[in-house]
Amino acid sequence: MKGIEIAKKLNISTSALRHYESWGIVPKVERAENGYRIYTKEHETYFQCIRALNAGFGMDLVREVMPLILHGQYMDALWLINEAQVKLHAEKETIKRTVEMLDLKDLQDIPSYLNKTTFSIGEVAKEANVSTSSIRHLEKEGLIQPERHKESGFRLYSPADIRRVLIIRTVQRVAYSLDIVREVLSELERNNIEQAKEIALSSLQYTDYMLVEQIRGISYLHQLIDMVSKKE
Repeated sequence: MKGIEIAKKLNISTSALRHYESWGIVPKVERAENGYRIYTKEHETYFQCIRALNAGFGMDLVREVMPLILHGQYMDALWLINEAQVKLHAEKETIKRTVEMLDLKDLQDIPSYLNKTTFSIGEVAKEANVSTSSIRHLEKEGLIQPERHKESGFRLYSPADIRRVLIIRTVQRVAYSLDIVREVLSELERNNIEQAKEIALSSLQYTDYMLVEQIRGISYLHQLIDMVSKKE
């Protein structure tokens, strides 16, 4: 089987196939006497799986998963995939929380289970599903301005700050520009939630799309594991 034939089927370049070889995420490719690569049905199945997984999980994870398949560590590969799906679910829940926060008439009307009026940076990070360093960066950019404890100097975040962080992270998933983030926040300060809500709902739709792509990728991974395990 020729590389150009596989590349056409997958709508990619032959150089992409060679990249996958150099990354060590497909079985070794033998060469004919004339130096041409000799691809097998197994190689084609690997390439198909790589492309399918890339759409839903990204190439970084693919480059972790495929070597595990090559070494017969199927369960380790599947748990990596499972971990990525857990993260996608957490992302969807965070965006849903953002939509709920946008609908609140009173910014202080934070979900009652928290039962607090001020929060630490760690609590905000957990609630918004971001790192504490990300929150500090938002402060540096002037996007959030928490109060400080008069004695300890520790940051004190309000429910409104949590709402703001949730909105910022959701907007950034769609538009990386901080200028757009500032524009959305400016509209919110004028009680115009439509732009932020539209972005949040678009993000929800995107997580649904990613879920479909992930399931599709998993089906290809299952086919690959089924094929290579039968060779053992």
